Amino acid sequence: MELAKENDIIELHEDLSGSSLYNKDLAPVPKDKRSWTVMNLAALWVGMAVCIPTYLLASYMIKSGLGWLEALIIIGVANLIITIPMVLNGHAGVKYGIPFPVIGRSSFGTKGIHLPALLRGIVACGWFGVQTWIGGLAIYAIFNAATGAEAEVGLSIGKFAAFIVFWFINMYFIWKGTESIKWLEVYSAPILLIMGVVLIGWGYNQSGGFGIVLEQSKQLEKPVAEIYVSGRTSLLQINPITDKQGVPKATEYQLYVNKKPQGWNELKASPVLMGDFDGKNVYQVKLKNKEQQSSLASVSIASQSPDLGSKLLSYAIWLTAMVGFWATMSLSIADITRYSSSQKAQVAGQFIGLPGTMMLYSFVGIFVTCAAVINFDDVLIASDAPWDPVSLLARFDSPTVVIISQIFMIIATLSTNIAANVIAPSNVFSNLFPKKISFRSGGVITGLIGIVICPWWLMNEISEILVFISGLLGPVLGIFIADYFLIRKKEIQLIELYKENGIYSYHNGFNRAAMFTFLIGVTVAIIGYFVPALSILYSLSWFTGFILSFAVYYLLMKKKHVSIN
Repeated sequence: MELAKENDIIELHEDLSGSSLYNKDLAPVPKDKRSWTVMNLAALWVGMAVCIPTYLLASYMIKSGLGWLEALIIIGVANLIITIPMVLNGHAGVKYGIPFPVIGRSSFGTKGIHLPALLRGIVACGWFGVQTWIGGLAIYAIFNAATGAEAEVGLSIGKFAAFIVFWFINMYFIWKGTESIKWLEVYSAPILLIMGVVLIGWGYNQSGGFGIVLEQSKQLEKPVAEIYVSGRTSLLQINPITDKQGVPKATEYQLYVNKKPQGWNELKASPVLMGDFDGKNVYQVKLKNKEQQSSLASVSIASQSPDLGSKLLSYAIWLTAMVGFWATMSLSIADITRYSSSQKAQVAGQFIGLPGTMMLYSFVGIFVTCAAVINFDDVLIASDAPWDPVSLLARFDSPTVVIISQIFMIIATLSTNIAANVIAPSNVFSNLFPKKISFRSGGVITGLIGIVICPWWLMNEISEILVFISGLLGPVLGIFIADYFLIRKKEIQLIELYKENGIYSYHNGFNRAAMFTFLIGVTVAIIGYFVPALSILYSLSWFTGFILSFAVYYLLMKKKHVSIN
């Protein structure tokens, strides 16, 4: 399967301005404007991968019980896996210069493509809202540092005002178009990499070395408190966070039973005898020292060490979530590669920019969070730690440090948001009504939906959302790649993509084979979410949906003897 023929670039010379499926934003990019080089595409991926969700996901993996090395390996493998279909799906973008909703007309039909395209677009709107909220928090931190104001806990008018300010900054780049996005990514990439190195340097200098910091991650893997039950006897084991000398930061604990406090007690290293244990009760615990109380944390019921099967299942779930992190971009990557100067540029740029950057910045997230656990005295349990860099940087005493570092956070969030969460849905909405919605107006629609979905409520559900998204988008990618490489042998009749009654209109605009395959792929991928006995299919939803849809679509289309000439 050869991908890198330098001269394999097709242009459209016919005038299709009268077609209802055509506008200048959906038209093929002229050859002389396909100028993005290896450096541009690698910088784009650095700009997209260096983002706060990347930073957060690695830390969330540790909170779920994985070791830091296990987390990094899973992230590396997942991003190598997803880069392969990313490159394959990007081929048509380079060759024909068209965005993914137009490419999708060849497989789903001129009307059928709206279903998977809208699905991808709505997901991107959700991510746009989340990233914009995060960028707004950075602006909020700058305001507090500059004015000396105290940060407010929870939602506040100030945070919403900062969110709207950052929203308008995003709208500015949308209105300026793709060349401004290219400029943003090229200049932000080195700044973001430098920021990661500086954060690692801070953690190293403050904590006394890599070994000490990474050893701290073992504390984050443990639950705050566990109840061990043996017969009618139960023991309460508290796992306090310690400083770099191994001394617990908390000195007292308070148990809550069904939300009722039981009084403060001295914190001891050995388990505490609880007496009779009622499994129907809800147990929680708080820790405190002389100056600070922790957040209320759940108490888990201790079990035996997980067996190999459950450990492998945990790996599979996180691998799927990591693949799902870029499942949206793997589907719409042609929106970017249509500007690539060659196939070699898009292949090299993506492999250089994505897997390595994801591993590097994930390591930054792990290392810096563990360093913060050691160095901040008020971090008594894992949930008290500043898991995201905006919260971490806001805690520094120097207003100058806070302001400069938060400007870097704004750049990081902006570069990711524009490239990953605006281009695709803008093209999707433009494809719905080409004569009425342009790229710019599609971007504004994206921004408005990003507000409506209330992103401040989505932040804590990222990993579960990613697995579900994987099950929805994996089948679409499987259909795209099977259609382009196996059915059409990389040959698409470009002019027919813009004809209302051309060969890609199929049956009233719908390719029944693609629609049926999509339905089957999604059903099998997510059925485990609703049927516990089939949970393994859901745990591997991206792989399940992709592989099944790839095979089913190929068999259906081959049987129909679809003409590709």
